[in-house]
Amino acid sequence: MSVALVILLFSAFLIFLFTGFPVAFVLGGVGVLFAVLGSVLADVWGYYDVAEIRSIGFVANRIFSTISNYSLIPMSMFIFMGYLLDRSGVAERLIAAMHKVLGRTPGGLSIAVVFIGVILAASTGIIGASVVLLSTIALPSMLNAGYARWLSAGTVGATGCLGILIPPSIMLVVMGDQLRLPVGDLFTGAILPGLLLALCFVSFIFIVALIRPETMPATKDSAERFDRRALWDLVGALVVPLVLVIAVLGSIVAGIASPTEASGIGAAGAMVLAKANGRLSWKELKDVCYATGRTVAFLYALIFGASCFSVVLRGYGGDEIIENALHFLSLGPNGTLILVLGIIFLLGFFLDWMEIVLIVAPLLMPILLQFGLDPIWVAVLIAICLQTSFLTPPVGMALFYIRKAAPAEFSLADIYKGAIPFVLLQLFVLVLVACFPQLVTGLL
Repeated sequence: MSVALVILLFSAFLIFLFTGFPVAFVLGGVGVLFAVLGSVLADVWGYYDVAEIRSIGFVANRIFSTISNYSLIPMSMFIFMGYLLDRSGVAERLIAAMHKVLGRTPGGLSIAVVFIGVILAASTGIIGASVVLLSTIALPSMLNAGYARWLSAGTVGATGCLGILIPPSIMLVVMGDQLRLPVGDLFTGAILPGLLLALCFVSFIFIVALIRPETMPATKDSAERFDRRALWDLVGALVVPLVLVIAVLGSIVAGIASPTEASGIGAAGAMVLAKANGRLSWKELKDVCYATGRTVAFLYALIFGASCFSVVLRGYGGDEIIENALHFLSLGPNGTLILVLGIIFLLGFFLDWMEIVLIVAPLLMPILLQFGLDPIWVAVLIAICLQTSFLTPPVGMALFYIRKAAPAEFSLADIYKGAIPFVLLQLFVLVLVACFPQLVTGLL
């Protein structure tokens, strides 16, 4: 009975998902429907193997304990911080200064975009805002400089997604809550893999620029303007966001502040930075608060719905069914890890990271931990794997953000073509981190 109900539960979720209903409502609705079904089966027909979910009250209590978790508080503060920095003018100053300094470098404009993406990732963690901002300010410049459209789109999309891995990452906050892991340790463990990923992007761009210079010609006009003043402009543009990043991440890594306290520091620092740049009128602050409220409400709706779904799934014994199936394969720790990451990678083609983190990861994580694997290392591997979901069709959100914000010359084929090499680079970093756990555990 339990196996049949689990299969029916997943089938109902997939059917309703492809009808176009909001995912949060699908998850919550299916969860409530099957909670009622479990109550009927247990109390009326006597199927006591599903008696754990015999009441809606049980499901409600479990959901309330999930969404009222203290560890979710930094999520709203980091989102507020990200939207403020999006409006602060930091990115525009950085790209103008780096355009002058790196004009002579092969692929200099693309490399500048990666550097700016790292700064934005370490300052915001909001993928949509980062991708749209980079698409708006960088793609027109790259197009005018004669850069290949596919490479420009791929650089912007992949770079804008660095914020999902480089702290302060909203995904890591949610993973910490769902997997019962310290958010500060996840932040610390993700720093080196995130920087390694950015280094791989820069190396790829530089190599392509050397092999095929026609795809990224040197911008002679900017090179002629390079002088000591341009260098000082770059330093001035970097100082303030770097101080903010060090204040937030440094306080967490050093153990001075918890992620919740650090998120408050970051939000306050972003307000000061936006005010200093003349970008914090009452209207802009109102818009930022409104955008933050909408985003937080959307994320909490997903957490609510997914919590309802996962509670019912566990009540039916779905976690035990999956665990028994993986143990039956007898793949050992390495084989099971590869299988789990492969499943998550494939799910990323069709599901958003939020559904995977809230439903799939809590089911698969305990199985991996039974082999004695380091939980922070495994969580970071899952995070790297999930980062590819932003660039893989048909639901790669970064691809849609680029399509929405890019100039009309960029076709959907250009965007998809540009995403392919960067997805391969992400998988390469995933393999490196899997082979060398010290890249995650070395800073812990």
